[in-house]
Amino acid sequence: MSPIISSYELKNIPAENLIILDARTGKDAKQNYLEKHIKGARFIDLDRDLAEIGEDAAFGGRHPLPSVEKFAETLSDLGILEDAHIVVYDDKNASNAAARAWWMLRSFGFKNVQVLDGGMQTAEKRGLEFSSGEEKFDKAPLIQKKQWLLPVSSLEIVENELENHSSTVIDVRDAYRYKGESEPIDLIAGHIPGAINIPFSENLDENGNFLSPEVLKEKYSQLLKDKPEHLIIHCGSGVTACHTVLALDYAGFPVPDLYAGSWSEWSRREGKEIAKDI
Repeated sequence: MSPIISSYELKNIPAENLIILDARTGKDAKQNYLEKHIKGARFIDLDRDLAEIGEDAAFGGRHPLPSVEKFAETLSDLGILEDAHIVVYDDKNASNAAARAWWMLRSFGFKNVQVLDGGMQTAEKRGLEFSSGEEKFDKAPLIQKKQWLLPVSSLEIVENELENHSSTVIDVRDAYRYKGESEPIDLIAGHIPGAINIPFSENLDENGNFLSPEVLKEKYSQLLKDKPEHLIIHCGSGVTACHTVLALDYAGFPVPDLYAGSWSEWSRREGKEIAKDI
């Protein structure tokens, strides 16, 4: 199953086993959901459901992955069964929590998980049905898992791989953040020494939709030519990085490692070198 689904395709999916998740973010995200969402969609919260935020971002970053046990409880609360066909959307072209939810669901073992191309805005333009208020559904039995199934990297692994030149580490943040010109979120501007910059926005066309798998395949094949094949993807806090993991999977590449701690962890960890291109 393609990891990307269009609004046209979503319109024609039978309702049986289909679960739609609204992964919009921001301080008013839940209220915005209650006011208007794709009909039947259930709200999933980035900070509460897709992360387990600790006291010190120097250890785990701003959005550390929750334990699989905690995520299993979230899925139960959302009424998600093992055979569900899950479609996730946000209003940021999947650059925020939709891609993170996709990664976590896939890594939890779900096979039929897709991200809505163009997100909520495109869904409105294409005439999908919307509703408001809370959706009613029953809790689902708890699904037992022991670990995330997709590859993840720690700060120590990233450091070791760069020292040995055995992996290509891709920073998907905007170029000005990578270069160290300014930093709107984390404490220090710059990047991990040895990481290359391919902003996640380059996965999208001028309309905010994903480039075709063929175009993405050719693009990344050229960008990664003569570089180590093993890839580690990171961003600011391990959320937007999932956008590029999704794009690479869509293009037919092996699913790369996710460094969930990302720049928010590296830049806060005492003694870690910080590079700038200015």
